[in-house]
Order: sequence, then structure tokens, then C-alpha cells
Amino acid sequence: MYFDENEPQSVRDQRFAAERAALSEARRTASIDLREAHIGAVIVVVVLVLLGWYGKLVALGVVGGVLLFWFSAALVRAYVDHDHGRHAMRRAYNLTFGWVGWF
Repeated sequence: MYFDENEPQSVRDQRFAAERAALSEARRTASIDLREAHIGAVIVVVVLVLLGWYGKLVALGVVGGVLLFWFSAALVRAYVDHDHGRHAMRRAYNLTFGWVGWF
């Protein structure tokens, strides 16, 4: 966001609101590639199954709870951004499990 100290506050607020709205619209209309998120979800499921298999129930609860919290927070963020339905779920899923693409 561009900042000009000589600009009146009301003009600056309107410009910032327009920039936020444009960014929000770009996020809502962008297509989401879920291949990396699917790989991340498979890795997480394997880890959770292994934790349950070896009787590490506290670790299983902590990891599962963190993932549930992260997905819920991502879904709330998508709804706050006025994104609803399937696209909001896809955004939250991608934010939760799409970390595989970072490596």
C-alpha cells in the first residue's frame, strides 16, 4: 500500500479500503491447486495413524487438536473475507495442508 503523508486521512482511508477490497476479491476469485494440500493431508493422516498405533494418545490429541484449530481459524478467515461455500472450504484446506509446497 502506498503512503503519502500529505494526503488527507479521509482520502487515505478510502484508498486503503479500495485496495483491501481489490485484494479480497482477487483471493476469492483465484483458482486453488490442491495437489500439494492432498499430499500434506496424506502425510498428516499417516502420522496420526502411527501415533494412534503406538499408543501415543496425548500426542495424537495434541496434533489433531492443533490441526482442527488451524483449519477452523483458516475457515473463519475465509468467511471474514466474504468467501463462502466450497471455495472457502478449499481455501481453508489449502492453508491447513498446503505446507508441502514450501519444501
